[in-house]
Amino acid sequence: MTGIAKGENVFIPKIPLIPSDTPFSFKRLRLPVKLSFAMTINKSQGQTLNLVGLNLEQPIFTHAQLYVGCSRVGISNNLYTLSPQTDIKNIVYQEALQ
Repeated sequence: MTGIAKGENVFIPKIPLIPSDTPFSFKRLRLPVKLSFAMTINKSQGQTLNLVGLNLEQPIFTHAQLYVGCSRVGISNNLYTLSPQTDIKNIVYQEALQ
């Protein structure tokens, strides 16, 4: 969970669905959870994706992580970033450049 419930246990109630337009009766339980998909930067290497969203609310933490995240998308118009700041520090291992 993120937002105000970050780090807390949250109760998610099951919603019973009992259709009345079928010749037989049954009860189905649904969870009101929005489906989402996330991939870590390490898992995305070597893949080209149609759409990429990067959440930069937390700072990046390894060398070339920002580059790998941005380079996964095939079309630059399909790259979206969420960042509370306008400048992002790309971590570079200085000893590797010498």
